[in-house]
Amino acid sequence: MKYRLAKFISHSGYCSRRKAEELILSGRVSVNNEIIVNCATLVEPQDRVLTADQEISLINQPRLWIYNKPKGIITTNNDPQNRSTVFSQLPPNLPRVISIGRLDYNTEGLLLLTNSPILAHHLESPHLGLIRKYKCRIFGHLSASHIKQLAEGIVINKIKYRSIKVELLKKQGNNSWIMVSLTEGKNREIRSVMERFGFQVNRLIRLEYGKFCLNDLAKNSIIEVDPKLFEEYLTSK
Repeated sequence: MKYRLAKFISHSGYCSRRKAEELILSGRVSVNNEIIVNCATLVEPQDRVLTADQEISLINQPRLWIYNKPKGIITTNNDPQNRSTVFSQLPPNLPRVISIGRLDYNTEGLLLLTNSPILAHHLESPHLGLIRKYKCRIFGHLSASHIKQLAEGIVINKIKYRSIKVELLKKQGNNSWIMVSLTEGKNREIRSVMERFGFQVNRLIRLEYGKFCLNDLAKNSIIEVDPKLFEEYLTSK
């Protein structure tokens, strides 16, 4: 199988696609002892790719971790506001990883991390329809009509949100705890649809992403997933 050079480097886990393109364009990558400055150059796994005197090879074993993200850190490598990031919290012995989807600054809970862009692509694919479950506390009380509208899907500012299943867990004073299940995970999806009905989300915790569950993992802790539990996704179309 042939890969474009920038993709080959990023899929090796060495760096991001953007960084790989910068390395290539600056003449710091060679293929079979020849300097290459074209990011689209095709290479094969058996080709000898070098950058900064380090040989690059494709990842032999994709790995996956579950991380319990605390509130107050951001899912990015670098933040212009100098806020703490997920990646600055990870153990130093972890290989370079990327997140599968994101959790915003104030959202807690399950975040999947992997060393394999291919696995990340499959698990993020809307075609799989993986269910994300969140425990959510809102200020106010949803009516049966609100729940029905969410189940049917709604449009907000020309953005269409697919069916969102909501289950009332308990009322707590002026607040309600609800369980929210969705399959898309658009940016700020739960916060946006709740604001549409006049409800403010004051706590949001992701508990599940497909078959992967947070369970009793401690906050700011990470655990590796058995490869047998995700190998089916590596062949997903």
